[in-house]
Amino acid sequence: MRLYVYVLQAKDLAIHDTYVKLQLGRFKSKTKTSSNTSNPVWNEEFVFRVHDVGDQLLVSLFHQHDSAFFNASKDLVGRVAVPLYLVSDQQNQTLPPTCIFFSINAGKILLTLSLHGKGHDNSTNHLLYSQSDIYQEDCNHFESTCKLSQDIFNAKAPCLKITKGIVKTIAGQLEKVFNKNKENSRTNDSPSDLSSTVSDHEEGHSCDCSFEEAIESMQLEHNEHDVPENLEGGIVLDQMYALSPYDLNKLLFAPDSQFRKDLAQLQGATDVQEGPWTWKSGEVLCLTRVITYTKSATKLVKAVKATEEQTYIKANGQEFAILVSVSTPEVPYGSTFNIELLYKIMPGPELQTGEESCHLIVSWRVNFHQSTMMRSMIEGGVKQGLKESFDQFSNLLAQNLKTLDLMELSDKDHMLSALQSEHQSDWELAIEYFWNFTVVLTIFMVLFFMVHVLLCDSSQVQGLEIDGLDLPDRFGELITSGILVLLLQRVYNMVSHFIQARLQRGSDHGVKAQGDGWVLTVALIEGANLASLDSTNDLDPYVVFTCNGKTRTSSVKLQTHDPQWNEILEFDAMEEPPSVLDVEVFDFDGPFDQAASLGHTEINFLKHTSAELSNLWISLEGKPAQTSQSKLHLRVFLDNNKGVETIKEYLTKMEKEVGKKVSLERKTLDIFTENKRVIVGILQLNLRSPHKNSTFQKLFGLPPEEFLISDFTCYLRRKLPVQGRLFLSARIVGFYANLFGHKTKFFFLWEDIEDIQVLPPSLASVVSPTLVIVLRKGRGLDARHGAKSQDEEGRLRFYFQSFASFNETSRTIMALWRTRTSATDQKEEIAEFVQHEQEEIPIVTEEVTGSVVDVENTKMSKIYTAELPICITSVMEMFDGGEMEHKIMEKSGCLNYAATSWEQVKCKSGVYERRVCYKFNRHVSIFGGEVTSTQQKYRIANGDVGWIVNEVMLLHDVPFSDHFRVQLRYQIEKSSLARNACKCDAYIGIKWLKVKSINFQLRITRNITDKFIHRVKEIFEFLEREILFGTWNSTR
Repeated sequence: MRLYVYVLQAKDLAIHDTYVKLQLGRFKSKTKTSSNTSNPVWNEEFVFRVHDVGDQLLVSLFHQHDSAFFNASKDLVGRVAVPLYLVSDQQNQTLPPTCIFFSINAGKILLTLSLHGKGHDNSTNHLLYSQSDIYQEDCNHFESTCKLSQDIFNAKAPCLKITKGIVKTIAGQLEKVFNKNKENSRTNDSPSDLSSTVSDHEEGHSCDCSFEEAIESMQLEHNEHDVPENLEGGIVLDQMYALSPYDLNKLLFAPDSQFRKDLAQLQGATDVQEGPWTWKSGEVLCLTRVITYTKSATKLVKAVKATEEQTYIKANGQEFAILVSVSTPEVPYGSTFNIELLYKIMPGPELQTGEESCHLIVSWRVNFHQSTMMRSMIEGGVKQGLKESFDQFSNLLAQNLKTLDLMELSDKDHMLSALQSEHQSDWELAIEYFWNFTVVLTIFMVLFFMVHVLLCDSSQVQGLEIDGLDLPDRFGELITSGILVLLLQRVYNMVSHFIQARLQRGSDHGVKAQGDGWVLTVALIEGANLASLDSTNDLDPYVVFTCNGKTRTSSVKLQTHDPQWNEILEFDAMEEPPSVLDVEVFDFDGPFDQAASLGHTEINFLKHTSAELSNLWISLEGKPAQTSQSKLHLRVFLDNNKGVETIKEYLTKMEKEVGKKVSLERKTLDIFTENKRVIVGILQLNLRSPHKNSTFQKLFGLPPEEFLISDFTCYLRRKLPVQGRLFLSARIVGFYANLFGHKTKFFFLWEDIEDIQVLPPSLASVVSPTLVIVLRKGRGLDARHGAKSQDEEGRLRFYFQSFASFNETSRTIMALWRTRTSATDQKEEIAEFVQHEQEEIPIVTEEVTGSVVDVENTKMSKIYTAELPICITSVMEMFDGGEMEHKIMEKSGCLNYAATSWEQVKCKSGVYERRVCYKFNRHVSIFGGEVTSTQQKYRIANGDVGWIVNEVMLLHDVPFSDHFRVQLRYQIEKSSLARNACKCDAYIGIKWLKVKSINFQLRITRNITDKFIHRVKEIFEFLEREILFGTWNSTR
């Protein structure tokens, strides 16, 4: 929201040479000084950014005189605070022209205020008073309708009319109110002057504060914005320095910077004129300035004048982004383009000495105002010139600052060891947690009561009291006792939550990675401003990471919106280099929690350097998370612990998929593995030189570990076909074309592809088959400019044709896609099959199971009842350990299902017992925990009427699983409705082994009950279909 302030004029001032100064928060502006008049006319407009309607606008009147020798001195005449809520309460949020009185004899000032939200047209929000209305209202009316000594405005507004560009009309009409004669003709302000003044203020106004104060003022404005992406021309400087981001920003862009002067002298620039930093209005208020200088002559170009416009895009105190636009109209074709540079200053990792570091990235692009045949030549010349210029820039900066090695700073072992050393002891956490007003007040009141009891004698029995029972004698005693009970209950809950948080550990925390290949390590440090989904404001967050179909889960942190984890999660080695890491935050409600998400995000490894991944703050997406500005702090490391062999095995696998026989000829390829540069020999689908692989990485801005597999010449079919090259690597499909300087470049991930289609030859495709790549909905949006169309479901479609060998190309692309996008379920099934073939069926021991003794005494709730058209004997096949039981349990989401045989329980005639173990898949429980259970069965008392099966279930690797047991009972008996039918009832109960808060127990019980209602129903439906379908097949 913006506040528009129109300072119109003053009347009957006791002094001359005055000006008005306005201040809203940290932002200040002032009018020009009106000389030699006590009735000055300013007619100036000012714009302020409003963060809180509760703020006040300070209006000050100053007298300026030239008595000082060097600078004109100024005296404060008066000051008034105008609350903004008075403006927001007015009709159209506009305060009509109102007089401000500073004192009885000081005169008055006429101004008007208007509030407008984002999206309003600035030029359409001014007031117009008809001339007849103005004449009917006298200045005395304004004087009588305002009482500024109490900051109250009650001015009655004449009729309003909204129009465009009418500030001049307001000024003219209001001058007639104050000066009904023609004295206003003597004023120096003309309509043209007013118009220019308004225009100037729309563009920006001077910054009266220091550079440091201006940067601090922008922090609130820019805190919500992300750092922009690098410009597409490329990166000319990428270096880290042992200096804080704030100090580096000050070194490079502060007024009269010595570094800038030294750089200009080094590069031979002359006539340097540095303009002041000024405020520029827009979506966000930002600083801008203009610098002009004369560039030194080169071998091809004479000395020319250059103009730089520097604008802050982001400045929040830790991250800075400055866009610099350089124009050189005197060079050949200089009027057709300008050069844009983006300086990004971001915080780097903390050094071992505890000092701050910063990361400086400078990227560039050429912005063409009109098309020209010399585009490619211009870009080449600009690139060469920037390279030479920033070589001098980086060398000079290195002489003034200490540079840091990116590889050394991203050392995994050092960072993780430092993270582990940050853990606080239990005593330190307890002191931090319990040192609050509630605990201190409770301890004080308990001690106070105990001392009171020791000092008091036994009182006389009175009222309803009896010996040994002392009741409160007054209402005050009753209230005090109630307060003490509430405080003790609160402290008890705090102690319980603290013990739970310290005892609970995530199922994947501290588990080391297994195998050789690409190992992903995620250090989850902390969260900030996590959103709550319900009104209770209780939040027990945990984080789930997913990569290449594998999942890792953090521990649960209780009752906090700013959790501190400091946990290290490692993924087992992967054959293929991962492309993305999915991150999602949940609120813990139970072991079968299909939770409503608190926020999610995705980390693309191809868009971040290793240094950026080693210290990463990520913003969560989703409505609650964006509203609360939720963030996670991570350190991510991707290593190849098998070195070259991983890549060789990957390429050999690709060759088998493609079905090609590759010769044993070898060539060397530069690969960065484990932060070391090595030269290796590998088998390739199509042999690539080290230079071509390096060029491919730079072309698409990919990390060093990305390697090129194959590339093909083809046409990209859009409105007009574009000839270029299609690049295939381990993780991306990329296309690049350069037609007379018009570049087309994009890439998308293999995982983004939903379908690949082959269209037969046609006249439109120049008698060539067409390969159509269809992306998933909402994926590959960065590459939308290369898509031919977007279907009704929002999926992008890319058309490629005219390949030299279409069969070879299509076979290669299909094989790479199928390998990268194999469904997670298929991979799990293959792994389970191999494990089943190689391992014996697990043996379930009594130590890991529960006891069925207490089932009869546990309160049970019915969760299922049904009449099934099958006999009791068929239903009991679900409990006999045969093929039917395994088939049904696998369909219901149980992995590695195993059961022992039924054995008669000693000393219990007719009672049989067995043990079962299995593992839930991720669709049943996000934790994927193992389950062990003990089952007992016995006939119902009336003989062959039916069976009762009791089961006690233990959940493992699930948060708080050691606090409860799940108890089930199945009652299967003959149906009274049909001969070959049975009635099945299922009951559930939760037995708590450890005392918990009532709310916590209710949440867990509700979650488990809801899950088993659906699960038991699903199991019996599977059983009914299997038996009926099998019986029907056997009778055919």
